[in-house]
Amino acid sequence: MPLPVAFWRSGWFGRMATQPCLCGYYTDPTKECTCTAQQIQKYMAKISGPLLDRIDLHIEVPAVKYKELSSKESGESSEKIRDRVMSARGVQARRFKGRKGLYANADMQSKDIREYCKLDSAGEELLKMAITKLGLSARAYDRILKVGRTIADMVGSADVRPEHISEAIQYRSLDRNLLP
Repeated sequence: MPLPVAFWRSGWFGRMATQPCLCGYYTDPTKECTCTAQQIQKYMAKISGPLLDRIDLHIEVPAVKYKELSSKESGESSEKIRDRVMSARGVQARRFKGRKGLYANADMQSKDIREYCKLDSAGEELLKMAITKLGLSARAYDRILKVGRTIADMVGSADVRPEHISEAIQYRSLDRNLLP
């Protein structure tokens, strides 16, 4: 089964999916990709940078192995996940109370990001390194900070710490050079 790359845009609550290449197996650990480097590059170039900039999360979704599908062990319940999400949304609602048009981290503009997504020197250095090495845009910079703020809210942290920024950077997989 091919490995789609899923995208999530929190402001639109929309999802998109694409394959990593024409045959769909470029990043698959179990099947060999039959595409040439040129085909992969041409395929990936169809997804424009400005479009990717507007998507908060880029997540590679690997194929699920039969053993995992048939396992009797259950993962974290949807109710627990929902409780964490609702708690984070409550934090955001309180944070932005009285601010017209600002209800969630995804709604923040640049001035709001500067106010609510302050980083310590380690977080700043990590983000600087990611922006420099990955050649990310200003829009991607803002997205990383907003996602980092949301991750901090999800774990109950008042501060956006380096580990939150690191996780947010990981969700920008298509900003990285995935080409062979």
